[in-house]
Amino acid sequence: MIHIFLDVCGGDDAPKCTVEGALEALRANPDLKLTLAGQMDAMTPLLEGSDDVKDRYILLDTPEVITNHDAPVMAVRQKKQSAIVQGMLAVREGRADGFVSAGSTGAVLAGGMFRLGRIEGVDRPALAPLLPNGKDFFCLIDCGANVDCLPQYLPQFGIMGSAYMKLVRGVEKPRVGLVNIGAEAEKGNAMVKAAYPMMEAAPFHFIGNVEGRDITADIADVVVSDGFSGNLILKFMEGVAGTLLGIIKKELLADTRGKIGALIAKPAFKRVKKVMDYTEVGGAPLLGVNGVVVKAHGSSNAHAIACAIRQAVLMAEKKVPEAIRQDIAALNEQHEA
Repeated sequence: MIHIFLDVCGGDDAPKCTVEGALEALRANPDLKLTLAGQMDAMTPLLEGSDDVKDRYILLDTPEVITNHDAPVMAVRQKKQSAIVQGMLAVREGRADGFVSAGSTGAVLAGGMFRLGRIEGVDRPALAPLLPNGKDFFCLIDCGANVDCLPQYLPQFGIMGSAYMKLVRGVEKPRVGLVNIGAEAEKGNAMVKAAYPMMEAAPFHFIGNVEGRDITADIADVVVSDGFSGNLILKFMEGVAGTLLGIIKKELLADTRGKIGALIAKPAFKRVKKVMDYTEVGGAPLLGVNGVVVKAHGSSNAHAIACAIRQAVLMAEKKVPEAIRQDIAALNEQHEA
């Protein structure tokens, strides 16, 4: 049985959505156990009618809440009775197999760094969300954990993303690409140009530079970027997806012919929306720390929370941190040779 620690008070619609998502996950997976951490008075009323799964969740009162207004590092140090801190400690001490939160991204990053610690040989942990490419999903790493990067971080991101895609998504030989402004090796800023030969020498399937227009073209399974550029890519994709769906809906409802066409095409549009919907993925794993951590989107609904829990379960079952540890050790041995 896999035991996941859930931050119930994290997220825009917490604790209602987080509790509902927890119950959805428990009912979908009979081999799942959860620790629900949050303010007891807020959680308890939301658990009415959950007798069917009551034997597989534990309630933990964590009276302190880390908000998006708190300084992340200071909050992690001071608010020791928060769900984020207690969750990280539970994973570190082996009382839980993974941690899920839709709360403060900065606090989750700080908690991962200071409470779990980095895997030996990893310079910087990274956030790695899955994004649609028309065929399936690709992993974008990093998407904001490291705004300023050194060249040597990027091959490590490639190692971590490749391990994740291989184990969790079942991609036998993940294609790893480097975000750049051109396909040629000599293109880009100083950091990317310095990283390119390191990526070529790294023990993964490097396919070269990937331009912005090709990111979603199923060219790479792992798209490596510094956190600044990666966050821009992530937010831009979210914005474009929402805008396009809004335009299509508006135009289809503009006249009678469009409405008839929309009715006929409704099943197809539902499938498209599902492919583009982040809630179906769950969240962004924090790769490179000593444990399983999944950061769900702040605006996650109940289903997104359930998917994030499922993602953490898969990472724990497939032992992703252990695989990253081995692959990073191989990368560092290669550098020393």
